[in-house]
Order: sequence, then C-alpha cells, then structure tokens
Amino acid sequence: MKGTGLIAGLLLAVALTGAAQPKKPFRIAVVPMTNSHAFFLTIKAGAEAAGKKLGVQILWRGPNDETDVAGQISIVENFISQRVNAIVLAPCERKALVPVVKKAQSQKIPIIVVDSALEPDISDCFIATDNFQGGWLAGSVLAKLIGKKGKVGILQAIPGAASVIAREKGFRAVLEEKFPAVQIVSVLYGHSSVATAMQAMENMLTAHPDLAGAFAVNEITGVGAARVLRIRKNPSFKLVSFDASPTQVQALKDGIIQALIVQDPYQMGYRGVAVAVDILTGKKVPQKINTSVTVVTSENLRDPAVQKLLNLLGTPSG
Repeated sequence: MKGTGLIAGLLLAVALTGAAQPKKPFRIAVVPMTNSHAFFLTIKAGAEAAGKKLGVQILWRGPNDETDVAGQISIVENFISQRVNAIVLAPCERKALVPVVKKAQSQKIPIIVVDSALEPDISDCFIATDNFQGGWLAGSVLAKLIGKKGKVGILQAIPGAASVIAREKGFRAVLEEKFPAVQIVSVLYGHSSVATAMQAMENMLTAHPDLAGAFAVNEITGVGAARVLRIRKNPSFKLVSFDASPTQVQALKDGIIQALIVQDPYQMGYRGVAVAVDILTGKKVPQKINTSVTVVTSENLRDPAVQKLLNLLGTPSG
C-alpha cells in the first residue's frame, strides 16, 4: 500500500509540474527577399511589433541579396527543419519558391506571403500592395510631369519577382489607355545593386538623350537613378520611384525625384504575423489583404498622414 501511495504521489507531482509549465510561445519565421534594404527592415519592425504585442517569438533571416533565390530556399528549408509554427515570406522569385512552400504546408506550417506573390498563389494568405495599381499611379504621375508626351524608360529590379512585374504592367497599361503619346523606349535592370542601377540609368540616358523621364520600380533602382541624375544635373528630367528610403526622400526634397509611390511595409510585417497567429489559433483569415499605397510629392510631404507613414518607414519627413 505504501508503494502504491508513493507511485500515486509521484504521478500527482508530475501532473502538477506539467500543469505549472508555461506554454511555449509560437515561433514565427520572417523571411524577406534581403536583410539589407530599408523596405524589408521596415517589414521586420512591423513583424517584431506584432510579435511583442501578441506574445510570439519572431525569427528573422533572409539572404544578403534579393537575387539569391537558392539562398532563400535554403533558409526556408532550415526553418522547416526547426519546426517553426508559421513562416511569413517575401519570395525572391514567384515560381522557384513554390516547391519549398508546398513542403512547409505539407508539414502543417502555414505560409503567409507578403509583398510579392507566388505563382501559382498557394499561400495561406497574401498581404501586399496592389502593385498593378501602384504602377498605374506611377505612369499617370510621370505622364503628367512630362506634359503627357515624350519618351520614358523603366528601371526594373530583378527578373521573376511578381511585385515589380505587376508594377511594370500597371505602368504600361495606364500609358496605353490614357497617355498614348508617351512612349516607353527602354527597360533596363538594376539587379538589386545600386551600382548596377546607376549604370542602367547612364546607359538609358546615353542611348536616348531625349528621354523625358523614367520609372524606377523599387528602392534600389530609385536610389541608383537619383545618384546619376544628381551628378548630371538635368532639371527637366522627371523621375518617379517606388518606395521611400531616407535617400529617396532626400532626393525628393532636392528636386531630383518628383514623386514617390510609397507602400506600407510596416503593415505587411505586422499583419503577416497577426494573420499567422490567427491561423495557428484556428481563426478564419482572408486569402488576400491589400495594404495601402500613397503618392508622395514635395507638395504633400509635410501632410500629417504622409509624415506618419514616413516616420513608420524610419524616414523623417521634416
């Protein structure tokens, strides 16, 4: 009887000890296209803010270069091996990441895609700017800046990224529909490098000395183009760029860039983590969430709403 009582006591102690152990927080991996760009660091800030509020652990890791598709796949594979609870992913390439995403989902790891879509979109939720609409806005702004006629170029980023492909499509669509006298004469790639984007801008201007303006599809191409234009000092040339790094905003203030198409990467990161938690706790989530896009110019730079957005991006607007 004593032995039976001892065993019962031990079982009770084990049960009580187990009950007293705190529940481990969800571990949510956030995998950007690259660790270095201001845009993705703002996604990180949003993700970490959501993690703090919701009591989950954020694991952040991305490739050093957004052209390193194989490196990003390896990072996702590693997080699958670690058995993270969910992954928030900004895929470097729309098709190449699909197999590893399927692998994660087969192991009951939800995938929330932000910024740039997969093809096909098999994500559990896709959170991004309406990039086609952003490109449409960029084309409309640039066409008006150059008097609704003339030659323009597109500084693309990397081949295969769905977000920048959609921006170019929107840009082309609005010119074809609304501004037929504006002609796209060149499309060159920055390949995730400011130096390469600068060379592309130089090549474009050399090949087309009568070029009236250009559309830079992301932060890196915008920074590269602005550096070239700052050196060349051509006040009649008009530049519209996606994103709003501190360098781009300074170029806007200096009249080098005339308009920025500003996304809200903070919300992408925040909502990506929040949606992951919703999925993990059994809540229903939408298949797609559109985040905002704002046209920022020197005229509205000091508007309170614009200042709030830029401050979230880590870019003081004053």
